[in-house]
Amino acid sequence: MGDLARRDDEGYIYIVDRKKDMIITGGVNIYPREIEQVLATYPGVTAVAVVGAPHPKWGEIPRVFVTLAQDATLTLDDVRDFCSDRLAAFKIPKELRVLESMPRNGNGKILKTALRGM
Repeated sequence: MGDLARRDDEGYIYIVDRKKDMIITGGVNIYPREIEQVLATYPGVTAVAVVGAPHPKWGEIPRVFVTLAQDATLTLDDVRDFCSDRLAAFKIPKELRVLESMPRNGNGKILKTALRGM
C-alpha cells in the first residue's frame, strides 16, 4: 500500500516510511521519518516534517519544516549541529522553514503535499 518496511533478524517487520515520501539525493535514499524523529527531540520543536525539495545537482535535498514553542528559536546552523552526530552527513537537512502552524488534514495529520509546494 506504499509503505516501506524492514524485517529484523528475528523476523519482526517495522514500517520505516512511505514510498512516496522517500527523498532521493544523488542516487541515495533518505527516509524523512528518520530525520523527523531526530529533530522532534530538539528542545522547543513542537512539530516537524521533512520533504524533498528539488535541487539542480542532487535531484532532491531534505527540506525541514518546523513549528516551535513560544519563545523558542531554531536556525539551519542549529539543525546541522544537532544532526551532525545523529545522522549521516548526506541526511543532514539543507533547508529549514519555520512555520506558525503545519497544514493538517481533518485527522490532524501533517499534509506533506502542501509542504512540497512551499
